[in-house]
Amino acid sequence: MTRVHDLNAVTTAIGEPSTPRLRLQRRGSPYGLLDGGWWPRSTNPVAELPGLILALDHLQGPVIRILLHRSDWTHQPVRLGLAGRVIRVAYFDSHPAGLLSAFTGASARGRIDLVVVPPETTFERADAAMTVAATQGNDLQAQDILDRLTRPDGGPGSGFGTQGG
Repeated sequence: MTRVHDLNAVTTAIGEPSTPRLRLQRRGSPYGLLDGGWWPRSTNPVAELPGLILALDHLQGPVIRILLHRSDWTHQPVRLGLAGRVIRVAYFDSHPAGLLSAFTGASARGRIDLVVVPPETTFERADAAMTVAATQGNDLQAQDILDRLTRPDGGPGSGFGTQGG
């Protein structure tokens, strides 16, 4: 059986958006591979994306599109209604796992790349991962940061040990 999705359907979250657990580099920081990290509470984009989008709107300018890795999310709505507008959301197997790319209309770079820390991650490890991702001049890709999360000791020199860093 083939499932047909209405690509014009707009999905809107019910209730107030949650405050995102988010850490970003300071504006004007030297370019790194990532702009920061985000630790959602679930893998449901309808529940998680509105709070993040509103925070990024405030800090970086209006978000107009988001790219995600398909298998990181339980649902895949392609148009998200929020604050009187529609944000396009695309899911690709080819987009790196654990990476969210947000495109804005006002940012000088126009793109924000965040490592997406899995919801089940402990506070200490999530905090360390977001700190590394938001560090000025960070040269680790999202998957490298996430790979360190899965090591029992956090990996040598990773800053992901039980002390948080």
